Amino acid sequence: MRMDPIVAAAGGALVSAMATDGWQHVRDAVVAWWRRHRPERAEEVDSELEALRGRVLTAREEADQETEQALTGAWRLRLQQLLEEDPALAAGLRRLLEEHLAPALSPDERARNQAVVMRAEARDSARIYMAGRDQHITDA
Repeated sequence: MRMDPIVAAAGGALVSAMATDGWQHVRDAVVAWWRRHRPERAEEVDSELEALRGRVLTAREEADQETEQALTGAWRLRLQQLLEEDPALAAGLRRLLEEHLAPALSPDERARNQAVVMRAEARDSARIYMAGRDQHITDA
């Protein structure tokens, strides 16, 4: 199964937000979200988030992108598993991303962590040009 784009964006934004001044607000929102949907895991998630923040801050200080990417991957997998168990949680995760995670990030980090979903279908002689950012077409 492919990773849901919202999961990818939320996992990345969550880990990136750990290194921001708004982390306390973000952590509270994430724990509240878990408490609503998986109350039996909320306290565990709260403790893990606080411990992970230290690892993210150390990784940033040491310019250790591999560790930060690994932590992002771990949270993406965790969120993906949660959505596989209950697909109805996707709307709430999107709201969490849009209202709490993304606003805590710098514009550059927000752009790096946003979800982009593109679908296209071409028929006959049609052409489709898709891009997540700038696109320059030089067809003659």
